[in-house]
Amino acid sequence: MSDLLKHLNDVNDVKIYSVFDEEFRGFGRVHAGYDLEELTSYMEEKTVIPDEGNMYIPSEEPMELTHVARTIKSVIFGGMPIQIGFCNGRNSTYNGFEYHKCSEINIAVTDMMLVLGHLTDVSHCHFNNDDATVFFVPKGTMIEMFQTTLHLSPLKVCDEGYKAIVILAEGTNTPLSPKEKRERDSIVTNLANRNEEDKDIETALLLARNKWVIAHPEREQLIDQGAYPGIIGENKELFY
Repeated sequence: MSDLLKHLNDVNDVKIYSVFDEEFRGFGRVHAGYDLEELTSYMEEKTVIPDEGNMYIPSEEPMELTHVARTIKSVIFGGMPIQIGFCNGRNSTYNGFEYHKCSEINIAVTDMMLVLGHLTDVSHCHFNNDDATVFFVPKGTMIEMFQTTLHLSPLKVCDEGYKAIVILAEGTNTPLSPKEKRERDSIVTNLANRNEEDKDIETALLLARNKWVIAHPEREQLIDQGAYPGIIGENKELFY
C-alpha cells in the first residue's frame, strides 16, 4: 500500500481500495502499455482546475487527434466513434451516480479517488450510499469502468484538486434534443403518479444522451438539471 493510500484510509471512516486491488475487478479494469504522454501533457499545459466545483468538457479536439486516441478507439472501443474530454475539479463528496450504455475510460492526470457502485444495486430508481466502494487511482493510471458501474466525477486527494481525462462513446453526456427532452419529461410526468415499483428506471434517470443519473437530495445543482433525487443515506465527504 502506498503512503498516500494508507493516509487516506487513516483519515476516513470508509475503506479505500486501490484500482490495482482485487476488489476493482467487479467494476472495471486497469489498462497498461499505452503511451499517454500526448494526452497528459495537453492536460497539464492547456487545462486548469476551477477554483470551486467541477469542470467537465465532453470533447476536446486536440486530444482526439492524437495517435493514442486512434489506438484507444480501435482497441478498446472496437472502432466505434469516441470522444475525449476531461473533468477537472475539487469535489470531495459522493453527490450522486451516473451510468452509460458503454464503458468509460478515465486517465488520472493527478492522483484521485472514485466512488463506484453496481447498477444491479439500484432498486426502483434508488441507490444506497452504503453500497458504494471507494477506489484510489494513482497519477498516470488508465482505467476502464464497465457500463454497469455507477460513478460520477472523481474526488480530490489534495488542496489543488484533480485532473482526469474522460473517454466515452461519441455523443455521451451531450444535451438531449428538444424533442427528446419533451418525450422524456412527458414520460416522467406520467410516471409520477405510479407506485415506486412500477417506475421505469431508464426513463426516470435519463438526463442527457447516454447518461442516466441518480442525485443525492442535497445536490441541488444536479437536481436543478433534472437529475432524479434517488440517493439514500448520508452525502459522505472524503478527507485527505
